[in-house]
Amino acid sequence: MFVPCERGGDSDSSDFKGFTLLMPAVSVGNVGQLAIDLVISTLGMTKVGYFYTDCLVPMVGNNPYATAEENSMELSINAEVYSLPSKQLVVLQIRSPFIKNKYRPFCQTLLSWVKSSKCARVVVLSSSHAYQRDDEQLLGTPLRYLLTPDLEKAVGGLMQDLNWKEMEKVAAYPGINDTEKVLHIPGGGITKLLFTESCSKGIPMAVLLKFCSEGDNIPDAFALVNYLNEWLQLIKSEVNASSQWKIPSSWRLLFGNGLPPALF
Repeated sequence: MFVPCERGGDSDSSDFKGFTLLMPAVSVGNVGQLAIDLVISTLGMTKVGYFYTDCLVPMVGNNPYATAEENSMELSINAEVYSLPSKQLVVLQIRSPFIKNKYRPFCQTLLSWVKSSKCARVVVLSSSHAYQRDDEQLLGTPLRYLLTPDLEKAVGGLMQDLNWKEMEKVAAYPGINDTEKVLHIPGGGITKLLFTESCSKGIPMAVLLKFCSEGDNIPDAFALVNYLNEWLQLIKSEVNASSQWKIPSSWRLLFGNGLPPALF
């Protein structure tokens, strides 16, 4: 359930009619979440509320996008909503893993909010285990996309113009029955469930994902956010687009560089 901030900025910070909702799946390498960090930080998006749910592990921390000592002590929680009306963009950032058996209730609540807020489309940033690719998926780019039928009608042609590769279906029973194909996203968390539920509910949704392995996943995040930018043009496209993304202050802690003094 979306709960607006008291200081949400606009008179109606919950009015997202016609907006694109951008969100991560909690998936291998946290690539989607890292990519969302780059979007929020670079565009200077305003926090307009949070997503209240009992499906995520509770957490609290200081402001991950702090730009000065004055705002470094602001608190952030496990699921927050940011908005940029000038680009008709709303972002849901998820910062903690799901509680066991809570995937489906979360998806139902989220998609109900999407419908009630009248978002035009949803874009999910995700990742999948590189080592579980089949032979076909080993070829070419490690980036893939999926579109629900409702969004396919609107942007399917554009994806072809961009020469993007759609996520391949794999054999349901490899070596036994290779003719029956299914969508398989190992390590993708809620990605497949969100996508299939959106297909059945008629919600326009795109999934952008990258095959990767656990480790230093910062390069994967840059690759995924540049992939997103090819489509949505959030920032000006250049030869070295990665240099235009603003790395948030919280990334200094990714590899154990010590706790910030503001926490004490």
